[in-house]
Amino acid sequence: MLVGIGILASRLMGLVRERVFAHYLGNAEAAAVFKAALRIPNFLQNLFGEGVLSGSFIPVYAQLLGKKDADEADRVAGAVFGLLALATGVMVALGMLATPLFVDLIAPGFEGGERDLAVRLVRILFPGTGFLVLSAWCLGILNSHRRFLLSYLAPVVWNIVIIATLLVMGGRYTSGGRAAEEALTEWLAYGVVLGSFLQFAVQVPTVMRLLGRFRPVVSLASASVRQVLKNFGPVVLGRGVVQFSAWVDTAFASLISNRALSSLLYAQTIYLIPVSLFGMAVSAAELPEMARATAEGEAQAHAKLRSRIDAGSRRIAFWVVPSAAALLFLGDLVSGALLQTGRFGAADSRYLWYLLMGAAVGLVASTVGRLYASAFYALKDPKTPLRYAIVRVALGTVKAWFLALWLPERLGLPRELGAAFLTLSSGIVAWVETTLLRRKLRSMVGPVGLPAGLLPRLYGAAVVGGLVALAVKQGLTGLLGPMPGVGVEWGGGLLVPPRLHPVLGLLATATPFGIVYFAVSAALGVPEAGAVFRKVGRKLGLAR
Repeated sequence: MLVGIGILASRLMGLVRERVFAHYLGNAEAAAVFKAALRIPNFLQNLFGEGVLSGSFIPVYAQLLGKKDADEADRVAGAVFGLLALATGVMVALGMLATPLFVDLIAPGFEGGERDLAVRLVRILFPGTGFLVLSAWCLGILNSHRRFLLSYLAPVVWNIVIIATLLVMGGRYTSGGRAAEEALTEWLAYGVVLGSFLQFAVQVPTVMRLLGRFRPVVSLASASVRQVLKNFGPVVLGRGVVQFSAWVDTAFASLISNRALSSLLYAQTIYLIPVSLFGMAVSAAELPEMARATAEGEAQAHAKLRSRIDAGSRRIAFWVVPSAAALLFLGDLVSGALLQTGRFGAADSRYLWYLLMGAAVGLVASTVGRLYASAFYALKDPKTPLRYAIVRVALGTVKAWFLALWLPERLGLPRELGAAFLTLSSGIVAWVETTLLRRKLRSMVGPVGLPAGLLPRLYGAAVVGGLVALAVKQGLTGLLGPMPGVGVEWGGGLLVPPRLHPVLGLLATATPFGIVYFAVSAALGVPEAGAVFRKVGRKLGLAR
């Protein structure tokens, strides 16, 4: 619950940030360049940050806490901090020197002024990434001590600084053409660096209180530290493979158009909300507990792992399935309610919907897969997720090229629709990876994962709810007519937006969608739905 609260607050502020960003920059050239530039230093953050430390540091550190070996735990914390600070410092320096090469690799479609701006922005942004990596070390300490709220609330500070930068500087620069837009993105990059430092700084006091004796050292003398590094290599490679996949999507999108690139990154912000809120929240809370369980006997540890994985995967599926259906049926209203303002118009919302449709395909697989990977990390087996991540990326790269760059032209579709096929490709290969992880996990600890028949019931309930919501949406369109002056891109009928404001339209359609989903899933015997109705009944005084 605490992880969920922290992630929800962070994601909500992230949506506010994206809405303010869209208001001032929309899908302008400078917006695409800034978002692509932010991806480059984020590669370092993802390579050494939360995901890697969760897979290598937390299992060892949490197990030491479970054994009540506080002295060794403190030594591990100090050594990991020292090694991480050294590695991050070197990587930041090298990254700033090699920025032009990174820009050419990540966004090969950028030329001339676009490329020059990307280089300037990346060099400003890189130092902030170092603070975010150290912030991830704080998260590892806090999570292992079951202090979940602060570590996931800290990114709120990062978002607030960026929002404040946009609000203070946005009005001064958005009316001055391209040069003004570029100046605004440079100010925004400095805001990102300041926010990164503050995200780290707000966690430090609590972390210092939890550590009995903190001495940052660069040492491999401890066997526990060597175990962390032994895990670190495969996890870094695994994260590197995943980052390569993100680079492929960014590179392909930049070859399609600037609009495709910026819209892809807007889409990722939206569809990562349920992934983070349900998948990351459950996985982050379960990892330290699964790692503590491995300190017990094998049979007992495997039984506890199966119990936690089964319960976690059911919770994830129950909430993520309707999230995917909402993106599929109501994605235009979702994107419009969250981003449609200023320079981000109704046509941009509808274009973004196509990308969200593709993302909906793999949403459940992406979230459940995180939990399965966490189980392997708790078992100190980071190599298995690495092998399957390589399979996923290899298949994903081929599929992305075929679906996004080759297929649209052959089918006579607009080139920009290739961005929707990028998200579809990622969703398809996510199912392949998750299936492989589950099969291997079952061979190690016994039957785990979602029970047979659960997903068909959940998807059935979500489709019924989606069709009801779609009918409500069409009723609003028929009653009020389409918004004046708004054309329809690549379709008609169901794609015509109602005159109603997207926020009100989303409320009018999402409410019956949610009610129908819960009612149908409860009627189909899904326990989680019955639990929701009982809780609501108790709150309303209708049930005990």
